[in-house]
Amino acid sequence: MNFSTRSARLSRRAALSAAAAGALFLLSAPTWAQGTWPSKPVRIVVPFAAGGTTDILARAMAPELSKAFGQQFIVDNRAGAGGNVGSDIVAKSPNDGYTLLMGTVGTHGINRALYPKLPFDPIKDFVPITLVAAVPNVMEMNTEKAKSLNIRNVQDFIKYAKANPGKLNMASSGSGTSIHLAGELFKSMTGSFMTHIPYKGSGPALLDMVGGNADVMFDNLPSSMQQIKGGKLVALAVTSSKRSPALPDVPTVEEAGGPALKGFEASSWFGLLAPAGTPADIVNRIQQEVQKSLGTPSMQEKLLAQGAIPSGNSPAEFAKHIDNEHKKWAKVVKDSGAKVD
Repeated sequence: MNFSTRSARLSRRAALSAAAAGALFLLSAPTWAQGTWPSKPVRIVVPFAAGGTTDILARAMAPELSKAFGQQFIVDNRAGAGGNVGSDIVAKSPNDGYTLLMGTVGTHGINRALYPKLPFDPIKDFVPITLVAAVPNVMEMNTEKAKSLNIRNVQDFIKYAKANPGKLNMASSGSGTSIHLAGELFKSMTGSFMTHIPYKGSGPALLDMVGGNADVMFDNLPSSMQQIKGGKLVALAVTSSKRSPALPDVPTVEEAGGPALKGFEASSWFGLLAPAGTPADIVNRIQQEVQKSLGTPSMQEKLLAQGAIPSGNSPAEFAKHIDNEHKKWAKVVKDSGAKVD
């Protein structure tokens, strides 16, 4: 064997060894590290129909994330079963950062206690990314009805409701929704009673509120803003811990209700989550970009005008928020006896 033949064989062996080592590295490396994430479009699943607050917030965030990461973030509406259909899709999706969920107080704070069986675990099957925004509910009455009963504020309302149990009816967007349970929390803390009338969504409930067929509702603020501004409904209080910048003259339920309502807080909230096991690097990058976007004047103006309060907190803070919300609403569900329709 001459020197050149021997040298060629050694070179081939070295090349094969290098190739084998490279293949072993690729097999052992996490799949997300095989390229820069994101290398293709990212889907944000909205577990409700288009046009609602969840959808509005997702569509506000999607273009911001598209600009930040150089890939398209696409909103995908998958409605059904109080948000459970869309949530289940995300829970069972690959944990590679390409499928996200715009979760809500319903999907991750209420449904676990409300539904006897869920096809997924809202806690174990997801990793929280960030709370996008909180939206206060607003305690509102038909304006003419409030005037006829001489109800000018929350204290007047409590006094009338306790003196006339069952004479006032309470509209909601459906049994077990945040709108319904905000009212149940109010009833349990004040010892008052109103007849609950569940509707198939906020739209028909608001029609009856405006028409005078329903007396009180704890609606999401963005849905009712137009009717409040138009004078058809009167806002007695907002259900958040702080006043809403969109209705700065309207007190919180805690402020207006006195000692019985100390600590009352029943905001709706909306946040991004990913399937459990999604790499922390991806989770943190998304959170940082959402936080950055929510801090811009243009985004803050857009959300605050709708009554939404931007957040952008850390994954750990959001996880703690979800845990606290589940504990709170589980008690409300139990105490109210709320059931799904």
